[in-house]
Amino acid sequence: MESILPVIVVLVLTFTYKVFRFSNASYLLMFIFLCLHTYGAHYTYQRTPFDMWLKASFHIQRSYYDRVVHFAFGLFWAYPFRELLTRAAAQRGFWSYVIPTTVVFSCSACFEIIEMVAAFVAGQHGEEYVGLQGDVFDTQKDMGLGLAGAVISMGILAWYLHRKQLK
Repeated sequence: MESILPVIVVLVLTFTYKVFRFSNASYLLMFIFLCLHTYGAHYTYQRTPFDMWLKASFHIQRSYYDRVVHFAFGLFWAYPFRELLTRAAAQRGFWSYVIPTTVVFSCSACFEIIEMVAAFVAGQHGEEYVGLQGDVFDTQKDMGLGLAGAVISMGILAWYLHRKQLK
């Protein structure tokens, strides 16, 4: 079920390629995120080899790979969202950084709502799918990490473009 997301994204990007072409940097960032997501989906997030290494190295019980992917979502998708906004809607300035950040945060919230509905419909198996792992604030932390990734991404981009403009 988790592998549906990459398929949908690739189909949307394929069918809209002639209408709107992202930069190579945007396609690379989206590809990196989709690789991280597919890796997690393949191992059901809680059983990734990366997590096994983290648990063994740091003597922790919780799986943190899902948190890495939520952060990566914000970090890697804010730039393509900004590119779409600046090229399709001609948005410039302060709002060209804020709006992509809010879009990432909104997408994170929508994903968490979809997870909640799936957990409710599937019962006990749904709770395993969501992967709360005993953390009642898992949803908020996941959304916060997506927001943090987007803020960092837009902050780095704003700094880079400002320095470029000064030269």
